Order: sequence, then C-alpha cells, then structure tokens
Amino acid sequence: MSLMVIQKLDTFGGHRDCVYALEAGPTPNQFFSSGGDGMVVRWHLGRPDLGDLIAQVPASVYALHYEADANRLWVGQNYEGLHLIDPVQKVEVGSLKLTNSAIFDIKQYQKTAYVALSDGVVVVIDTEQLAIRKHLKASEQSARCLAVNSVERELAVGYSDSTIRIFDLTTLELKQTIAAHTNSVFTVAYAPDFLHLLSGSRDARLKCWDVDRGYSLQQEVVAHLFAINHLVFSPDGQLMATASMDKSIKIWDAQTLRLLKVVDRARHAGHGTSVNRLLWTEHQNWLLSASDDRTISVWEVG
Repeated sequence: MSLMVIQKLDTFGGHRDCVYALEAGPTPNQFFSSGGDGMVVRWHLGRPDLGDLIAQVPASVYALHYEADANRLWVGQNYEGLHLIDPVQKVEVGSLKLTNSAIFDIKQYQKTAYVALSDGVVVVIDTEQLAIRKHLKASEQSARCLAVNSVERELAVGYSDSTIRIFDLTTLELKQTIAAHTNSVFTVAYAPDFLHLLSGSRDARLKCWDVDRGYSLQQEVVAHLFAINHLVFSPDGQLMATASMDKSIKIWDAQTLRLLKVVDRARHAGHGTSVNRLLWTEHQNWLLSASDDRTISVWEVG
C-alpha cells in the first residue's frame, strides 16, 4: 500500500437511525443525507453544526437523487413512492405513488428517471410529466443498484439474484444478462471514461467488466471481509473507494484495482458499524461516508 494520507476532518451527527443515502447538493460544498429515521437533511461541508431538515417522511429512505435543472430532490420513501422536494422552500412539489416495495436506487439520464425496487422492477419515469413510462421486470428478486452509461446509452442494473442486466436506454430492451457474482449485487458504477463497469456484491468481491468486449470479466478482487455496500470514483477518475459491512472503507487505484489505503476505526477513528454509502465530492476532493452508527464522516484524501 502507498504513502497516501487519509485524515478525518469532521463528523456530521443528528440522524436518529442508520444513514443509508448521500447525494450531492446544488453547490460543491452542500450534500443531502437520509436513512432509517426518514429525515432528509441538507448539510454544508466544513459546518457540521448547520444541518438543515428539509423533509421528514414516515419510512426509511435508501435512495436520494438531486435533479439540478429543476432544483428538486427525489426522495425514495420505502413502501410508498417518490416525494419531490424543493430544498430551498422545504416543500413537496410533486409525488408519485409507485409501489409497496422498498426503493433502492434512483438515477437519471436526460429527461428520464430510473427507480430500482425490491420487487425486481425498474420503473422508468418521464421527469417532465412525472409520469410512469414503463416497468422493466427482468427478475423476481430485488433490483438493488443502477448505473447509466451515457456513451453507449445503456443502463446497468444489479440484482439480488447475483446478476447484472444491461438495458438499452433508447429502446428499454434487455440487451444482456451477466452472471456476475455469487450473491446480491449491491453496487454498480461505470468508470468516468465508460470503458469499464465496476460491481460490488454481498460476496465481498469487487469486479471489473470490459464494456467494449461485451462486458467480459477483466479483473476480480476479494476486496472486503463482508458485503460491499457501495463504490464511487474520485472526481478525477484516478481513485475509487469501496464501503463495506465490515466497517471499513478502502481506497483503490482505479486503473489497476491496487489497494492503496484501508480506512477503519483502529487506524483512522472510522466507523464502528457497517459503512453504507459514499459520496466523493468536488469540494476539495473530500470523501464522505455514511454508516449504521448514525453518523457521516468527512475524509481528506491526499
């Protein structure tokens, strides 16, 4: 491992339950969080005392999405549906009753949103009309995570049946099913150049898929002791971070998947429970992590 230095800068506290969702805000120094307490909070980096409650929903929230053009925060309320919040006025400006299932992820491409549900459906939504266009049902098990490839115009969906399925963003047809892991796929992300898809699973393995070669497996790493909950790339695309149920965060070279740093409680005053979500901000390259311990940590990576 390298001489990379990781420093814990701040801890954001105030949530009353596990924190599951982090989302970038309208400016680089703002972000949103939510979790098991249904509280949706706006924060300012560098000011942990400035947490601002912008919404409260009566069920857990696993998924947030900030729609910059419309200045709307999409809140996925489990077992109910979507609430669209104006974060400035702190009022609901739209809602959509979707399902009685849990909402695991929300992604947007152009004027279309994609919502991954625990009943195996990916709901396709027209963001301008706030109307459902289609239900993509390719598995009986949960659709856990989403990633958009804007170059190839593809949507990658990770499922609890251990597969990743690739859909055409134009036709919404299923193009390919990848037998990716030996357990639930919890996180997928395209590299910034869109040449590779990275996936992490309950099986604790990190895998790299070559997009141009039909999503053939290029590399596999036994990355953690327990489930990989989330992975993100640094703003410059050079680094990648994974968060795990084993309470650690790991920093990787994005090109080689060489492990550069382990961030944990013993060495860095890290989280004492599962790390659920990451957000790598453009604000001074700070990395955020959210945990079952109800806190959000801010890390300086250098």
